[in-house]
Amino acid sequence: MKLPLKFLFPIVLVLFGFARAGDIYMLKIEGAINPISSEYIQDGIEKAEEEGAECILLIMDTPGGLMNSMRDITKAFMNSGVPIVVYVHPRGSRAASAGVFITMAAHIAVMAPSTNIGAAHPVSMGQQENDEEQQKAMMEKVENDAVAQLRSISEERGRNADWAEDAIRKSASIGAQEAMELNVIDTIADNLGELLDYLEGKIVMLEKGPDTLKTGQSEIIEYKMKPQHRVLYKLLDPTVAYLLMMLGMLGIFLELSHPGSILPGVVGGISILVALYAFQILPVNYVGVLLIVFGIILFILEIKIPSFGILTIGGVIALGFGSFLLTSGNAQFLKVSLKVMLPTVVGVSAFFTFIIAKGLAGQIQKVSTGKEGLIGEIGIVQKSLSPEGKILIHGEIWNARSSERLKKGTMVKVISIEPMLWLYVEKYR
Repeated sequence: MKLPLKFLFPIVLVLFGFARAGDIYMLKIEGAINPISSEYIQDGIEKAEEEGAECILLIMDTPGGLMNSMRDITKAFMNSGVPIVVYVHPRGSRAASAGVFITMAAHIAVMAPSTNIGAAHPVSMGQQENDEEQQKAMMEKVENDAVAQLRSISEERGRNADWAEDAIRKSASIGAQEAMELNVIDTIADNLGELLDYLEGKIVMLEKGPDTLKTGQSEIIEYKMKPQHRVLYKLLDPTVAYLLMMLGMLGIFLELSHPGSILPGVVGGISILVALYAFQILPVNYVGVLLIVFGIILFILEIKIPSFGILTIGGVIALGFGSFLLTSGNAQFLKVSLKVMLPTVVGVSAFFTFIIAKGLAGQIQKVSTGKEGLIGEIGIVQKSLSPEGKILIHGEIWNARSSERLKKGTMVKVISIEPMLWLYVEKYR
């Protein structure tokens, strides 16, 4: 039985026009690109593909990050079975360095007003080569490789490959309006509403073929980092890792100074291990780490080997230089914040100096207990000294002698302790 055309048309509309769209999976990155953010984005893509999402919306504000992590993200973008939209948002945000690659690799790239993109020149992340020519040659290779990758991505997405090359070779950086005019991004959207209106009906090319977005009927689902990833992401901040290492050093120092305290040693050990986890991923100058450790050792030695402050001064200098050298390279987001570093160095140095001063004061202060504690004390003659007799001191009767005759009741001062526990005294004036 054939259906009349008037019934067939509504069915077609239901099947193709009003079919429920998939959800929009929204991810957020605020900060450096590192292995944790890379894993978070790749997990989000995998989840969106499993759930048949309409698209993935990555809201991003980043100063850049590690090249290996960036490559993993762009590779996932280029092979994604779900359309990916990168939105540089909110106002004042940026897609710098690694953020340029990620934005250009998206199927649709959008920026909010008053945002910027660019400055993608690779910087030295590890320790410097001894040979300047070798270092220059190595950086040239890295630069050429980055240019080839970004040009390839830009051409694949139909974006301005020439500007992409300038972003690497010349560290070019532009605002949202200029980016749209130069075909670096697709459009500018002030908010999510504007962005969704723009996306409605857009056609993107996936590996399986063209895909038309139906965002007008989609529900936005925020895909958040797992709790353990959020913690690890914070730990990969160089400033946080530095503070953990300093806390660990303090804990170990207190445990060695007061064996059996337990808590400082436990906290110190955990802090150092967590800091080492971050340092194995971050580009760290291990000369800086060794200088900090050497500085702590000098502080400990000052207590054991009084050097009249020389070891303490050396410890402060080693601690300061080690802190400045800790993170190498030119990337600001991979360096310890000076606003945190300077107060930390001053505070830790002051703490050690205070502890050492107290320890030394305890070693050189006058003995106040035992027979040695009697020297300098004042007593009273109980039996005349001629030159030997007895005195009362600290409520005890002691044998005493003096170089002069002293009558009973005379106030005397203990000068020294002679063999057989005789006290040598003189008249107290």
